[in-house]
Amino acid sequence: MNKPTQNTMKLWYNKPAENWEEALPLGNGRLGGMVFGNVYSERIQLNEDSVWYGGPMDRNNPDAASNLQRIRSLISEGRMKEAEELSVMALSGTPEGQRHYEPLGDLYLFFRNEKGSVMDYYRELDLETGTVRVEYCLEGVHYKREIFTSYPHGAMVIRLTADKSGAISLHTQLSRGTAPWNYEPFNTHKFRYNGGFNAYVDKSYAISPDSSVMAGQCGGNEAISFASMLKIQTEGGCVSTLGNSVIVERADAVTLLLTANTTYREADPVKACMGQTESLAALSYQELYQAHSKDYGILFSRVQLHINDNITGIEDSDKSCLPTDVRLERMKKGEEDIGLINLFFQYGRYLLIASSRPGALPANLQGIWNKDMLPAWDSKYTININTQMNYWPAETCNLSECHLPLFDHLERMRVNGRKTASIMYGCRGFMAHHNTDIWADTAPQDVCLSSTYWVMGAAWLCLHLWEHYEFTKDLDFLKESYNTMKEAVEFIIDFLIEDGNGNLVTSPTLSPENEYRLPNGETAVICMGASMDNQIIHALFNACMKASVILETDKEFREEMIRISAKVPEMKIGKYGQIMEWTQDYEEIDPGHRHISHLFALHPGNQISVEKTPDLAEAAKKTLNRRLANGGGHTGWSRAWIINMWARLEEGEKAYQNILELLRNSTLPNLFDNHPPFQIDGNFGCSAGIAEMLLQSHQEEIHILPALPSAWKEGYVKGLKARGGYEIDISWKEGNANEITIRAAYDGKIRLRVKDKTEDFNALAGMTYILDNKLQCISTYKR
Repeated sequence: MNKPTQNTMKLWYNKPAENWEEALPLGNGRLGGMVFGNVYSERIQLNEDSVWYGGPMDRNNPDAASNLQRIRSLISEGRMKEAEELSVMALSGTPEGQRHYEPLGDLYLFFRNEKGSVMDYYRELDLETGTVRVEYCLEGVHYKREIFTSYPHGAMVIRLTADKSGAISLHTQLSRGTAPWNYEPFNTHKFRYNGGFNAYVDKSYAISPDSSVMAGQCGGNEAISFASMLKIQTEGGCVSTLGNSVIVERADAVTLLLTANTTYREADPVKACMGQTESLAALSYQELYQAHSKDYGILFSRVQLHINDNITGIEDSDKSCLPTDVRLERMKKGEEDIGLINLFFQYGRYLLIASSRPGALPANLQGIWNKDMLPAWDSKYTININTQMNYWPAETCNLSECHLPLFDHLERMRVNGRKTASIMYGCRGFMAHHNTDIWADTAPQDVCLSSTYWVMGAAWLCLHLWEHYEFTKDLDFLKESYNTMKEAVEFIIDFLIEDGNGNLVTSPTLSPENEYRLPNGETAVICMGASMDNQIIHALFNACMKASVILETDKEFREEMIRISAKVPEMKIGKYGQIMEWTQDYEEIDPGHRHISHLFALHPGNQISVEKTPDLAEAAKKTLNRRLANGGGHTGWSRAWIINMWARLEEGEKAYQNILELLRNSTLPNLFDNHPPFQIDGNFGCSAGIAEMLLQSHQEEIHILPALPSAWKEGYVKGLKARGGYEIDISWKEGNANEITIRAAYDGKIRLRVKDKTEDFNALAGMTYILDNKLQCISTYKR
């Protein structure tokens, strides 16, 4: 058993997971698993991305349109409480809630080696291979488990080996319920009722002498049906079934193949699992592993990051030899661990590969990893920040393909969003509120004054289409996406109203998810023309106008956007020197609120920059400092957003300190982000933030090391992406870039900035340029 050495990309532990937050995640986009690594009773908690409760619903409130003008009038008159009361009845969905994500279940392996003490226990997630390994010695036998989820073959594969022949004996259970099995040796169990162990399964049976199936319905009208199948192959020994268990006796090695399907994609999930599993059984374990390793490695290996420091104390090489949870605990006590930051960055990339592959649903609030039948916030797609944050690292961190599931889902939302726009608001185009689900529901979610009645969800998501084009320069993609962006603009054009001062604003709306105080002392949420809305409108109109120019289409529509955009309010600076969150400089109820929506223009937008808008940049700094001084950043995803904002403000020290705070206060033992509870957006947001500290390209230039903190004395990053289709490598020493490599995918003019020096030069597709820190070209060669 080889423990990690310096800079290896492994999360590792010297004990099994005691709870779900210590288990290690695997995924191929659709099928996910959380591996506990227990010695006697291995538990792998399972998810499949389309296992959701209930079928599609039409929840559009039929009374919305007829009450819209009354709500707007009340807001204009400052009668916010009356407007909110009417909105609760007229603008909420009918019913109020969308569908929720559910677990697929659990796979248990009950081993017969139930006596003796365990020695040399070791458990790891190898990010470079996308593989979980568990090793230990028991009664003189060295046991090893190797587990991965294959995207090419759509399955989970588990390999069990021992260094003594005939040492592996076990039986299995596929389950789906509310209570996990006891992890102690199987023969010590009392075998009494186990509190809902299989409470949500309709069928559980042996389907052949070496295979078992678990199947059922998720519940609700037009419910999704699911199936999971386990097939076992042995080398030596024998395999049989008894009841709904598969039994292995005295095997030398065992390969387990697990598949899962639902009626979301397959007419007969059981039949689909059988066909898929039989195809897999024709391949050797090595063939399966090599296909997985090659496919996964192509994506993961695109980006490398290595940061060195000169911090006194334990050297990084020594820290890497400590278990991951021990390193995290030391950080929480005040130590700094640059190596753990390296690992955390790549972990975010790993999680995106594992939870969002072409053909899958997009990553939800928990990626694809959820243990609860009714999870927090339904584990849906929250599109007033969280889903968007999931995809911030997709382009910058060289995982453009992982962005595609979001675009596929946006097209499904477009169909429903047209109905919502028309029925509820009498508008053209399409829209969505602050949540959506597996069925691409666009009607309002919940009855929450501070979030429900917000209409900009689709508009924000459409900006991801433009970002994908900017990074890839894929003209065919832009042609396919343009009408989606245009329809989101059409809704906004129809939804905007005059505010009495010559401006066009959204109404009703809100600033997610904050409250303000009126001059009369009342608190309110609903308003007209929140700053975030205005910023999103400017960004979307600008993107759509640029797209129409590139595609040489829609000149009249482009001119209409120009006219309307000129009437949408610009950002204002308030009494504290901050960016105003509302059109009036209201006092906010919670100055340390987790949402910092009015800085959308800083990040992920590009309307605020240190060089081009210094006054707004200074106001953005004051906004962030005010939030943090009042307890902001107390949720993992909010802290991750703050990292990105400080990076955009070129404040490397503050960005770095917030990375430390994220790890110390909002990170679980398995390095999952903690809201609390677990939400995956903080993982993705932090990886994106680290990338932003090293490379930026949102101001029509490539900015090298814009926010490098002093603690990152030297290092290199390879494979980050910049807008324009450029792939960038950077190495640095003592805070200064010493070599920059630019690989061009398209012909174009690059404007490059390193500290105070800016240089322009022309790049040719297929060419690689190596520059020194003075932006002098050292060499040029074809790829």
